[in-house]
Amino acid sequence: MTDTNTTTASAAESGAERPILEIKDLQVGFQTQNGMVTAVDGVNLTLYRGQSLAIVGESGSGKSTTAHAIINLLPGTGRITRGQILLDGKDLTKVSKREMESIRGRQVGFVPQDPMSNLNPVWSVGFQVEEAIRANGVAKGKQAVRERAIQVLKQAGLQDAERRLKQYPHQFSGGMRQRVLIGIGLSADPQLLIADEPTSALDVTVQRVILDHLETLTRDLGTTLVFITHDLGLAAERAEQLVVMYKGRIVESGPSVEILQNPQHPYTKRLVAAAPSLASRRIEASASLDQAETDLTGDVAGDSLDLVATLEARHDTDSVAAAKESAIIVEDLTKVYKIRGSGDFTAVDKVSFQIPRGTTMALVGESGSGKSTVAKMLLKLEEPTSGEITIDGKRLNGLSSKDAFALRSRMQPVFQDPYGSLNPLMNIGNLIAEPMKVHKFGDRDSRRARVHELLDQVSLPTSLVTRYPNELSGGQRQRIAIARALALKPDIVVLDEAVSALDVLVQAQILRLLADLQAELDLTYLFITHDLAVVRVIADNVAVMQKGRIVETATTDEVFGNPTQQYTRDLLAAIPGANIPLGL
Repeated sequence: MTDTNTTTASAAESGAERPILEIKDLQVGFQTQNGMVTAVDGVNLTLYRGQSLAIVGESGSGKSTTAHAIINLLPGTGRITRGQILLDGKDLTKVSKREMESIRGRQVGFVPQDPMSNLNPVWSVGFQVEEAIRANGVAKGKQAVRERAIQVLKQAGLQDAERRLKQYPHQFSGGMRQRVLIGIGLSADPQLLIADEPTSALDVTVQRVILDHLETLTRDLGTTLVFITHDLGLAAERAEQLVVMYKGRIVESGPSVEILQNPQHPYTKRLVAAAPSLASRRIEASASLDQAETDLTGDVAGDSLDLVATLEARHDTDSVAAAKESAIIVEDLTKVYKIRGSGDFTAVDKVSFQIPRGTTMALVGESGSGKSTVAKMLLKLEEPTSGEITIDGKRLNGLSSKDAFALRSRMQPVFQDPYGSLNPLMNIGNLIAEPMKVHKFGDRDSRRARVHELLDQVSLPTSLVTRYPNELSGGQRQRIAIARALALKPDIVVLDEAVSALDVLVQAQILRLLADLQAELDLTYLFITHDLAVVRVIADNVAVMQKGRIVETATTDEVFGNPTQQYTRDLLAAIPGANIPLGL
């Protein structure tokens, strides 16, 4: 292990005479109005045939830029300003555009992060797989290309591949779409496969199936794997070697498990401490956290969450919850959708649970389990087919429009994608003030004062009021979404996958913020997620959903310590890196 800007592995250990990939003093810059901005600065990597390497770091650390530089797919004005990238001895920085096009796919495969935006929605899946096969020269002739496409989809784990060729991306689940991209990436049997956050938006069980399959395929084909992720637990579980990037440089590298057990660089220690998959207990609002010593700059040290430092602050949530009255009571809630040509579909089936005031209930399950539908009915965005929802003693069934409007001021949502849920044409001040205007809360001056107060509550400077969502980072946008949700001083906040798309450090900041706000304002949270690692550090109680039904409900400690259902045990087993012992 080293904290220098290089990573190497013994050729003798790998059984190869020369590296399959060697990066020497790589520097990548982006041209801006203020000149060239360096995104990757002096990176050195050595990777041998058959090895797996994970590159870890937060957004903006340079990990994806390094990967895109290898295949010369840098976005916008990005270009390599210095260094060499040697693929099996050939310097890719000096090859022609035509030569690089022949290298992509055939010698270097690539699996991008978001399958929905990387698969064309107007083309069938079969057409897109066949297009990649033709472009890479894997097969010639219509019949041969079609047969290879079917073979690729079967290798990727899709059953009934011949029929699937005719379907479109929107007819596939997230896991199925990701399998298609993995199949395309491996269709030409490349020497090297780069997988850029290939499972970050997937359920843990689907994620595990996809990564197991990717591991099997690369092993069987002898493919070398470069795996890019922000999840240290996932990296340690899936890659032999680990590289940690921070501000465009490699700050630590070596065997994955060794780095997790004995991190040397302060930034690596922060990543390990902030990863929910590596944490073991619920966080609490605690001043002791901010006293954690670090020699990193303030942008990381001041805001990042040291989950491990909060373990001692754990209190007995069971007794606290038992003493509180219920803010939300859901009884036999059912939602049936009528689908033309397919009959009825029961999305939620007789769901019942209670949430004590001032506590957090996590509703967990795979995609399609019905958890988001429950949230929509709670927020009165959907009407239940049957069942009862009671908020602070008042039943929602038959509620007048006036009463429903009043209820919305006391129960606010925070959605998964803050960029999609914030109007890009409104500045931050107007976005936060909008709910107050709609509900006629105060005058202009009092609303402005409230906006400043909310920005302070979510630890953002008041100077942001004139800026727009596209000018902020993902973590800042999610803080704005939380500030907007708190504008009307609600009692209940419904958070639907509110941190699933964030880097671990930003995710940790948001989770800590939610814990602090709950302690300060006595908020009640319904926290909807597919990530049990996050549940462990934020929730008091857990309800596990499967196929529209709640199959298990208990305190968080009980669910993690003694799950009664096999489905829950499968979800827990799928948390990456949870069983890796840490040295912190």
